[in-house]
Amino acid sequence: MKYLIKEISVFFPTYNLESKIEKTVRDAFRVVPKLAEKYEIIVINDGSRDKTGEVLKKLKPKYKNLRIITHQLNKGYGGALKSGFYSSKYSWIAFTDADGQFDISELPKLIKKQKSSSADIVAGFYLKRAVSLLRKLNTWLWQLVVRILFRLKVKDIDCGFKLIRKKVIDTVPKLESERGAFISSEFLIKAQKYGFKIVEIGVHHYPHTGGKGTGADLNVIINSFVDLFKLWRKLR
Repeated sequence: MKYLIKEISVFFPTYNLESKIEKTVRDAFRVVPKLAEKYEIIVINDGSRDKTGEVLKKLKPKYKNLRIITHQLNKGYGGALKSGFYSSKYSWIAFTDADGQFDISELPKLIKKQKSSSADIVAGFYLKRAVSLLRKLNTWLWQLVVRILFRLKVKDIDCGFKLIRKKVIDTVPKLESERGAFISSEFLIKAQKYGFKIVEIGVHHYPHTGGKGTGADLNVIINSFVDLFKLWRKLR
């Protein structure tokens, strides 16, 4: 069997998704084994208060390549991403949301894009983002500031579907942010500073139907801007 990629770690940050996580895992095991000779699928259970952990415990015996990392306390999206990045063992790492807003069956597109471009990072961009106008406005303002401060040449900084060479994670300074609104920017800024090649490809985005996210909360936005300016001063 000819695989698209030699090896890959795929992980899903997860919080309070008892009704969705089984489908996410099943979909991943339907897609990923066809793509790579060696693979692992990791679920980061980020302090879920519902039955997400129980569902994962029942799934574990069915899938030998499933790894579960459990945070006893919720660390936020940034903390979950860091656990995924630093726990992945294979030379390529992919991640996406566990709540169904992205389709894991689009992962082959990212792999083919990497092969045609020899990129170190393939970042998805939203073909059409399924969020409110206010959220789109917040994102536009955030990305404008990031581009001005750091000259980051990425269309959609915060898109939660990426394929990354593990060498990037091993090379750039350790990520510091725990906030989801900032960690994608921090990662891409550091990767660009270290000369890694970033390309983009369009991915579909579907409406969020789970619990309320915190990405649009005013205090999260303010603190993320504070973190951003701290990073700017540090990297000047």
